[in-house]
Amino acid sequence: MSGGPASAQMDEVRQRAQSLLLSSGLAQDVRADVQTMAAIALPVSEKYVHLAAEAMLRENTTGQALDSLSKLVKALSILEKYGCNLTSPTRPRYWRSVKHNNPVFRATVDAIKGGRRVLHLYGYTNQQIDGLSFPDDVIEPDVGNVAAVTLEVMTLRSEVDMLLKGNHPHPEFFKDIIPFHIQKNGSSDSVANLPADKSQGQKAHIPPPPLSLPAPSTKPSPMPRTHPPKPATISPSVRACNLCGGASSLVCPSCENQHFCDACDDLFHRHPSRADHKRDKIHETKPETCTICGISAVHAQCPTCIQKLCLNCDRLFHSHPDRKGHNRTVVTPAPAKTSSPPQTSWECSHCTTVNEMRAVLCTTCERPRLATSIVPDASMSLPTSPNSEWQCKSCTVLNQGSSILCQVCERPRLATRPPVISKPGSVSDSGGKWTCQFCTFVNTQPSPVCEMCSLSCKDSSGVSLPQPLHQVPPVTKVQPLPKPRVNLELKRQKTMRDDGLKLIHQIREAEKQGISPEEVCAALCMCGGSNPCDWLTSELPHLLDEICAMAASVQLSYRTGSAGTASVADGDGAELEQNAAGGGGGGGAKLSRAEAKLAWLAAGGDTDKAVRRLLRDRQVKMKELHSLGFQDVSQCEEALRQSGGEVKGALSLLQRPLMEPFHQHIWIDQPEPPIDPKHPDKQRTCRRLLALYNLPSWGRCELVLSLLQEPDVTYSLEDVVQAVKESHDKDFIRRLLNNECPCCLSIFPRSKMQSLTSCQCSVCHECFRAHFTIAIRDKHIRDMVCPVCSEPDINDPEQLDSYFSTLDIQLRDCLETEVYDLFHKKLTEHTLMKDPKFLWCYHCIFGFINDGNQLKVTCPSCLKSFCAQCKKPWEPQHQDVSCEQFQLWKRENDPEYQRQGLAGYLRDNGITCPQCNFQYALTKGGCMHFNCSQCRYQFCSGCNNPFHKTVCKMPGCVYNGLHAHHPRDCLFYLRDWDVNQLQQLLQRSNVEYNTDPSNGAQADACGVMEQKDEDGQQVDSPCGLQMQPGQAGLCNKHYKEYLVSLINAHTLDPAVLYNAEELIIACRRYLGDVQKGDAEDDHAYSARLLKKLMEVPLGEKVPRNK
Repeated sequence: MSGGPASAQMDEVRQRAQSLLLSSGLAQDVRADVQTMAAIALPVSEKYVHLAAEAMLRENTTGQALDSLSKLVKALSILEKYGCNLTSPTRPRYWRSVKHNNPVFRATVDAIKGGRRVLHLYGYTNQQIDGLSFPDDVIEPDVGNVAAVTLEVMTLRSEVDMLLKGNHPHPEFFKDIIPFHIQKNGSSDSVANLPADKSQGQKAHIPPPPLSLPAPSTKPSPMPRTHPPKPATISPSVRACNLCGGASSLVCPSCENQHFCDACDDLFHRHPSRADHKRDKIHETKPETCTICGISAVHAQCPTCIQKLCLNCDRLFHSHPDRKGHNRTVVTPAPAKTSSPPQTSWECSHCTTVNEMRAVLCTTCERPRLATSIVPDASMSLPTSPNSEWQCKSCTVLNQGSSILCQVCERPRLATRPPVISKPGSVSDSGGKWTCQFCTFVNTQPSPVCEMCSLSCKDSSGVSLPQPLHQVPPVTKVQPLPKPRVNLELKRQKTMRDDGLKLIHQIREAEKQGISPEEVCAALCMCGGSNPCDWLTSELPHLLDEICAMAASVQLSYRTGSAGTASVADGDGAELEQNAAGGGGGGGAKLSRAEAKLAWLAAGGDTDKAVRRLLRDRQVKMKELHSLGFQDVSQCEEALRQSGGEVKGALSLLQRPLMEPFHQHIWIDQPEPPIDPKHPDKQRTCRRLLALYNLPSWGRCELVLSLLQEPDVTYSLEDVVQAVKESHDKDFIRRLLNNECPCCLSIFPRSKMQSLTSCQCSVCHECFRAHFTIAIRDKHIRDMVCPVCSEPDINDPEQLDSYFSTLDIQLRDCLETEVYDLFHKKLTEHTLMKDPKFLWCYHCIFGFINDGNQLKVTCPSCLKSFCAQCKKPWEPQHQDVSCEQFQLWKRENDPEYQRQGLAGYLRDNGITCPQCNFQYALTKGGCMHFNCSQCRYQFCSGCNNPFHKTVCKMPGCVYNGLHAHHPRDCLFYLRDWDVNQLQQLLQRSNVEYNTDPSNGAQADACGVMEQKDEDGQQVDSPCGLQMQPGQAGLCNKHYKEYLVSLINAHTLDPAVLYNAEELIIACRRYLGDVQKGDAEDDHAYSARLLKKLMEVPLGEKVPRNK
């Protein structure tokens, strides 16, 4: 029974070993901890948490218990390697899958019960066609779980291995699991007694006592250095390595005669303190193995076959009837252990290199595993290199040097030729049967050559039989073998290879000319050694005509009842007679060359077979056409002839006359009668709807009829069908069919409404077309907005480009050609106006791009000149002077300009559009909201800031209507000041201004030009208001504009003249709400507000012309 300390020790050692395995992934790092866990006194059910060890032991101990446990140890060692590979930091490349076709996997893991359950515990849960794999969604294995399962696999392997060796410290835990008794000898060693085999009457072999291993908990005593090492006294039965438990090959006298395998010896004696130890190699006599399989021990020797065979090979080999009478001598096997340790390596007999168990070739000399070190005689034809070709001694086929088994008979590379009873090349007495020495085929008739390989039986006597690898001196005297002759099989294979290469060359040349390989192979039977391509070109058409004539003659003979059908029937006469009897008609069959060619190719070039096949194929095609309703034999034969024997083509030709009335009905130009929704035949109406309008279902057709049959219906059938295709909800369909146009207030379906991408408004197609036609012909391009909500905002350049690109697609199909061309012309002009070199002529409406850098520009249309900078008519006095100097000279010297006075000054300093730079000879008096006639840009004429129709991007703006943000020096605010207050601001800065009118000014009315609205149109006309005295001959409004222009030209801040109330309003407008301090008086509060307001800059876009 398990106790608390044992369980605690088990958990402590398991955790330590698991951490070591996770860090390194090497089995040797945790070998000591695994031995400790295996020696802990705990029941199997408590010791193994993840692994079903008890069930695995019970399932794998049926029959020969020790052999089953040995297989289990091998399988557990392979499973241990799978687990270590998954926990290793350098994981293998193909760790995600385990293939079933792996020979090591089949011989170990798949040979036991429960092996795949361990792979499932590792994570290989996805079943594939060729093996197991991790699921696709698993990126990395659960290394913690894999390490825990791997440790239990290693522990179970160690315990089973100790049970096999008889040195398990606690075998009493396995007496109820393993089906043989665990007994105690007089010594501390435990042995296993196998049940006797009653059928053979043999006694069970008792394994020799194993080496006593030190307890895992105690450390081995240090080796005394004073005494010399004892000589190695090794028992031949002891073969277990003291470290891994595998087969030992060396013994170290300095290490208390401990046994080691090659791998453990290299690792153990790598330590500096043990590097000078001398080890003795264990020599043992290798048992003789079977000469056929090369693996099992020899059971019997046959002097007739000169073979040493194991029990299975002897039973199989001598089961042949020709070898049943052989007398075999049973070879007494040498005493062997019943519980031999699992073999983990093998030694090459040629170079004595120790290789891994899974290796097939030696890693040093690359010789096969079962090859012997006997040097072959010079007469034996053995390959000089393992990579050269070798000839199978059973079927004489040449195989590649890297192959182990023969490609044809799958016999091993070193297996000898199966023996025969009769003398090679002689005929036996029983019925004339004889066995070919080359292919072992039993010939039933006396013949000089073999029926299978076509080799002479006389040549077989000259072939020397290879001697077995381990030959026992025969009882009878063996006659000397004759010298080998020329290998006819190699010659035959060389001839076959040359013929094949020649055929491949002919096929490739034919493919260049468009000839198939089948035609080449069939032509080789007919051309008689000449070029098959030339024969196919010149002679094949005549042969095909001959085949057609022969087939027609045979069919005509059947129809007329003449004799001779049996000569070509050849088993198919009944079918041909039936075909001829059902054919009718007086002439022969109408056959085509295409049919004859297909039959000739299928017959492999045989003319008679081609005729029979041609008639059979024609019969099948005729039956197929008859089953489709075409009973006229002559028409069917003619259709097949025209279509080249294709049933589909013949069917198309036969159906064409029948489909003619239907085609005429389809191609007729008469209009289809309209569908009447109130027709009494509802099904007929629904069928027409399905055929004409491609409705998705019968229910949708009934929905269309129900909507059209409602009272007071005004929509058409096409509108209802279009709406029904979009939805099956009747209420939603009614909403789709009833939409009011906001322009004409008429009802239209949704499919006849048009909407812009800039808004959600929808208008009918007619209103949409009329609105944009008028806008393009009579208005500016910026007036092409939604007729309902006037969206989008044309002043926003980001929306402008995307809006016009989508609008162009919508207008392309609904406008007339000339209107659409005008739209493109205006759109082009609008784009050109963004170019800084684009100029509008001052004298006409022509625009052009000016590439020069001169002030004087001549219009290409009217040939008049103007200034490119100030846009004024060109005068000679403007030459070589700037625009400001020219305006100053004009004020001082031009009589006409002086006569106009300040009205001319205001005209010259009129309104300039900040968007397109177009200048207007107009004053800023009146409404400050100016709409440019060139680009439709809306701005303030006093400060050039834009007007917005909705909430703008200015921080804190909450205005949703038409508005603009004006600076404090804008005319929008200063026009409310008195004239005296404006003059006072100019006097503070010593700026001169005029008060007297000019000599030529009118005496009663202001003559300044301004833009006015008359009958809904904007026209330019004189102001006409009464002049005031002391205002330079201008009205009060335009005189204020004159004074404000001087204030802006000299960048004067009007805040210095603000009173307390104006100061608070301005601060709220530009700074927000400014609170007054608690102990702050009015004067200090006003001074603080004025200081903060003066920090706000004046208008950046305010015109400041001097």
